[in-house]
Amino acid sequence: MARKRGAAAGGGTPATVALEKAGAAFTVHAYVHDPASGLGYGEEAALALGTSPERVFKTLVAEVDGALTVAVVPVAGSLDLKALAAAVGGKRASMADPAAAERATGYVRGGISPLGQRKRLPTVLDASALTHPTIFVSAGKRGLEVELPPALLLTLTSATPSPITRP
Repeated sequence: MARKRGAAAGGGTPATVALEKAGAAFTVHAYVHDPASGLGYGEEAALALGTSPERVFKTLVAEVDGALTVAVVPVAGSLDLKALAAAVGGKRASMADPAAAERATGYVRGGISPLGQRKRLPTVLDASALTHPTIFVSAGKRGLEVELPPALLLTLTSATPSPITRP
């Protein structure tokens, strides 16, 4: 089920509320999340939405030199921690503790969105996003994705585009 801009008002997530507030054009896609699917959240979203895993991006939270940093990468690949550290001028990166990621973003694991986070964190968007007219990212809960142009995501999150994915 897809909903155009405006449909999220009055019951949206912090991500869709942030998009509405910005007057952004976006589409919300809902699907039934199946915890027993055996797939990762992003792979499940790509399959449910009938789209390429290269267009569905997962939001990961890492620590770069001790500071939380958001990485947005296609579900078809993995985060390159060295590349992420370099993209933000750091030396060392590791995945953040899931509880710390949830506290900082205000979202639960598997539903972390790069938009509408509780605390604005430095964000890096994998450069491959710029090769697609639109991409999908979590809308702030499992089973809900938002489709938007990557340039809009860059603007709204003040993200840095950089090649941070490895196959």
